[in-house]
Parts: sequence; C-alpha cells; structure tokens
Amino acid sequence: MKKIMRLIMRISFLSYLCALTVLLFFISRGFWSDMPLMQYMKLSSNFVPLKTINGYVLAISNGSMNLIIPIKNLAGNVAAFLPMGIFLPYFIRRLNTLNSFAVTMTVMIISVEIIQLVTRRGSLDIDDFILNIIGALIGFGLWKMMTARLERKQSSF
Repeated sequence: MKKIMRLIMRISFLSYLCALTVLLFFISRGFWSDMPLMQYMKLSSNFVPLKTINGYVLAISNGSMNLIIPIKNLAGNVAAFLPMGIFLPYFIRRLNTLNSFAVTMTVMIISVEIIQLVTRRGSLDIDDFILNIIGALIGFGLWKMMTARLERKQSSF
C-alpha cells in the first residue's frame, strides 16, 4: 500500500510540475518580445509590496473591473504554489521544518520571477511572490496537519 501511495504521489508531483511549468512559462502573456530587455524589465517589474494586490482589492470593492480578473489573479497565484507545500516535504525530508521550507520556497519563487522576466514570459512582481509564498505556506500547514493526524492515529494503535 505504501509503494502505491508513493507512486501516486510521484505521478501527481510530476503532473503538477508539468502544469506549473506550462502555466508559468508557456502560456502567452501578451508581453512585447521585440522590446529591448532593459525597457521590458522597467515596464513589467513591480517592487512595491501590495501595489497589485491593493489595486485588485480596490477594483473588487468599487466594481471597476470584472470580478473574475482579480479573483483569478489573486487566488491563482496562491493556488499555483500550494501543492509545493505538500509535495516538497513529502519527497525531501529536510524540508519538513518551516525555516528550511520557507527559505527553499523563497529562493525558488524569486528564481521563477527572474526567469519569467528575463525570458519575457511574465513580469517580476513582488505581489506575485507574496501570494505564491502564502500559497506554499498554506500547503505546508496542510501537510503538517495531515502528518500530525497520521502520527496521532498510529500512536493510538
């Protein structure tokens, strides 16, 4: 049973990584590939925390934007990295502590943001980082709750 569960987790993780890669790098974002890189970086970067998030929250509250757009962006950025919080500690035991997991995810998400910017497949946005890390930490919290529950069940036998 344990081998089957491990196989299911491996297949799920590989499927998730493929879907995440397509989402992050291969879905057209409508950015200008012929623009000089420095100009592109200047126009598509946001280093002001909560600027994009506040803009979406304001748009939701005053009805100035189709509700689907901000919800899709905000929830999508959280949901995109939530599975990492479950898969990484499952496969890499050293990532079972909050500190090691948070550092690893910080490096990973910043790397993704930089790669998106340099390859012109997206923008470098601190708010994307914030939402992605929140999603990963929610996933990590769920993982810790699941493993704690399993440990309690096993110790009661």
